[in-house]
Amino acid sequence: MTTNTSRLDVIDALRGFAIASILLLHNIEHFDFYFLPTGLPAWLQAVDKTIWDSLFFLFGGKSYAIFALLFGMTFYIQNRNRELRGEDFRPRFAWRLVLLLGFGIFNSMFYHGDILSIYAVLGLALIPVARLRSGLVLAIAVFLLLQPYAWIEFFQALPAPNEKLADPASWAYFGRAEKYMAHGSAFQVWWGNLTNGKIGVIRWSWENGRIFQIPALFMLGMLAGRKELFIPSDANKLFWRKTLLTAALAFIPLYLLKSNPDAWHIGEAIRRPLLVIITSWSNLAFMVVLVSGFTLLSYSGNWLGIFSPLGRMSLTCYVTQSVVGTLIYYGFGLGMYQYTGASFALTIGVVLALLQRQFSVWWLRSHKQGPLETLWHKATWAGARSEAMPNIGVNIPKNG
Repeated sequence: MTTNTSRLDVIDALRGFAIASILLLHNIEHFDFYFLPTGLPAWLQAVDKTIWDSLFFLFGGKSYAIFALLFGMTFYIQNRNRELRGEDFRPRFAWRLVLLLGFGIFNSMFYHGDILSIYAVLGLALIPVARLRSGLVLAIAVFLLLQPYAWIEFFQALPAPNEKLADPASWAYFGRAEKYMAHGSAFQVWWGNLTNGKIGVIRWSWENGRIFQIPALFMLGMLAGRKELFIPSDANKLFWRKTLLTAALAFIPLYLLKSNPDAWHIGEAIRRPLLVIITSWSNLAFMVVLVSGFTLLSYSGNWLGIFSPLGRMSLTCYVTQSVVGTLIYYGFGLGMYQYTGASFALTIGVVLALLQRQFSVWWLRSHKQGPLETLWHKATWAGARSEAMPNIGVNIPKNG
């Protein structure tokens, strides 16, 4: 091993792609305030439905998964850089997660669906596996991806498969959130999001298997770093081609099953956990399609680098979009939830994404990192010897 490093533009671009697609989804959702404006003409309702279905097909449950995969990749890069210096990065990483939790709590004030706080807690799973052999890490990740708790619910339901289930617990929290999102003051929204909303999101994440899927994706990202899968090479190009084909073939039957659960003709008590399992696998398969396709396209030139500025400032962009988005849609701001269907909200999202990219380009002309990335970096390494590692660490050691 040498200490020479090189920047992997595909990681920046892929992270930026995830951030942009998350922003588009959040906009058509009105940042978790689901509301259909009334009085729209039939043709516009049809357009809105097409946009909604298309964006959720492409990015729903996938963009956050890309973000999680790259989170694990980033951990590997930083951990390996420190190993090359004879240092143990894991204690510093634990402190880094504490800082990320702080960013997440702040972001949750505005957008209760914040993922940073969940990543901060579940990221602790990387610490005990960081030095395990790759085969064992892969086995743990696969076990988590199998959704073990959903299988427990499935087998528990077998004696009474037709039993009527209560609504998921998260629904009650989201129902209460709609009131203060529509009519509450800024303070009422912030307090409601930190209490009622955050509990609802955590429950929803548990009910939909994300508590198991997220740490598994962290581990897969770490393994991708170990295998240097994002470094351009003929071997990696072949790997991503095979991965794309395999994931696409897996996605088709999983998506068809997920899309029509009534055709299963099974009781609700066993259908619900099976739907969680199949939906998580379907989203995972399509996420792999997106990552594989994006990586292969990066071999054809640097045109995907248009996303790189967003990726280099992903933390700043993610938090900023929550602050600005809720001011646009919630009642204490412009209240645009009342007037924007998916088509108009998508237009707003595209404009915001372009503005964020332009700001990122401007900022990075004179700074190595985004504002929040700089703050996170300095707080992480306060009192410690540190080298510059822009963008939460996208410098990857090369095998010599």
